[in-house]
This record gives sequence, C-alpha cells and structure tokens, in this order.
Amino acid sequence: MPYRLRRYPPAPLANQDAQKNLERPSAQDIYEQVANNARQELGRSSVSLAISGLAGGIFMGLSALGNAIAIALLTTPGTVPSHTIFFVGKMFYPLGFIVVILGRSQLFTENTLYPVALVLAEKKHFWKTLRLWATVLPANVLGALAFAALAALTNAVNPSVVQAIAGLGLEAIHNPASTIFWSGVMGGWIIATVAWLVSGSHSITGSVMIIWMLTFVVGLGNFAHCIATSGEILAAVLIGKAAWTSYFGWLIPAVAGNICGGVGMVTLLEYGQVIYGGDAEAEAIAPHQKEEIKTEESAKA
Repeated sequence: MPYRLRRYPPAPLANQDAQKNLERPSAQDIYEQVANNARQELGRSSVSLAISGLAGGIFMGLSALGNAIAIALLTTPGTVPSHTIFFVGKMFYPLGFIVVILGRSQLFTENTLYPVALVLAEKKHFWKTLRLWATVLPANVLGALAFAALAALTNAVNPSVVQAIAGLGLEAIHNPASTIFWSGVMGGWIIATVAWLVSGSHSITGSVMIIWMLTFVVGLGNFAHCIATSGEILAAVLIGKAAWTSYFGWLIPAVAGNICGGVGMVTLLEYGQVIYGGDAEAEAIAPHQKEEIKTEESAKA
C-alpha cells in the first residue's frame, strides 16, 4: 500500500517566529522531513555527491584526530593508555560527525536512513539510491585516505599523535569479521538514529547535543563505523603497521553491518511506526492551525 506524505498548508508568517510555539514533532512529521531531505540528496548530480562525499570523508578525520590528540597528550611515552585516558579521548570522537552532519556533507551511514525511508514509500527512487551509495561510499573512503595521508605522510601532525591514530586503527582490524559485522550493526543503528532525531530537532544546539551524546557512545563502545574508523586504519597502513588487505578485510564486514543496522533497525522500524500510526496521525492538526483554533475559542469565550 503506497504511503502519501502529509503536507500542511503554509503557516502564517506571524507564527514562524523562531523557537516560539514549538511542539514535539510526531513520527510522521519527522518522516516527512527525512523524505524531503532524501529527495534533495537524490536530486543532486553524481559529481556534486562525489565532492560532498570526499569532503565528508576528510572531515570525519576530525574524530580520529581529536581522539588521538587527547590520548597522545595524556599518555606517558612507552605506556599503554589507561581506561580514563581512553574515556577522555572518546569525548572528542563526535567532532567529525558534528561537522559533517551539520555541514550537510555526504556521509554513507546517514544515507542508510534518508533515501531508504523514501524508497519504502516511493519505489521509483530505488536506482537513484543505489547511485547515491555507489558514489558516496567510495568518495568517503577516498576522503578518509586523504586525511590519513595528510596525517601520516607529512609533518602536519605530531608523530606521537600519528602513532595514536594508527594504534586506534590496529585495535579495530584485530577483531574477527563476525565481530566487526555485529559491531557495525550497532554503529549503523546509532548513526541512523542520530539522523532521524536531528531531522526532528528544532535547533542547532539541540542537534549538536543529539549528535554528541549518541556518537560518543559509538566511540566509547568501539562500534565499527566504515568511515570514521577508516582514517585510523589507513593511517596505520600508510606508516607500514598494517597491510592493505587487512583494511579491506575490515571494510567489507563494517559496511555490511552499518547497512544492516541503519536500514533494518531504524528505517524499517521508524517507517513502520509512521504507517501503523497513520490512524492517529490522520487526526493531527498543524501547529499553526492549533493556535488559530485557540484564538477563536478565546474570542468566543
């Protein structure tokens, strides 16, 4: 049964004052925003998507960089970072996600939510979604490689920080494929949840808090993220501490897990929530219409 998005009539300008009369958005409101975002992204050219994906991959290096700088500064040379240092370092892990998501750069794991949620309602976008994935994922990886090369092959970053970045990458690739996959499922689920919640947020401050809190959990749990962790592993490869084959052996299960987590655990569940909540949503009144009703009732009283 095809699903049609609800569209409210335009709100009067007087009711569009920022941060006034804000109400908690319904699941359908959020889904409508998600679908509109997806249409915008699917309408972009492959070149535009590739450039944005390249930028996204480079910016995601901020997650590895912030984490590694904290570890390098707090760790005594020749010793293993303590759990406390590890915890403090992970507080900077959300940096890349904040920059990429708020800056609207393309991030592959975000796109396990937006276009898939639209495809579930409008099947005609299926091939465009595949085109977006096939463009953004390689561009993200290339961007991660560019960050890794800048950090590992130039004098831009202190050697102790480079070693810390590589250490994070080595820790990731030493897990078996099954662990990487299921870890990727968790990571994909959380990042797609971030994308869903940000779509329902009313403010930049709220969006930053959502992104920071949830992606901090991704970093703290060492859940596989096919782009954020790529910069760390590729840095280890470029300084000779890991083989290229180990990177691709990690990337494949990580991507598969991120897709399953994003699509299966968020998109289907949230889309189902909207569809099966359709009867209740049918009774919903647009926020600005509620204000008009209240005004009319007050006048009658």
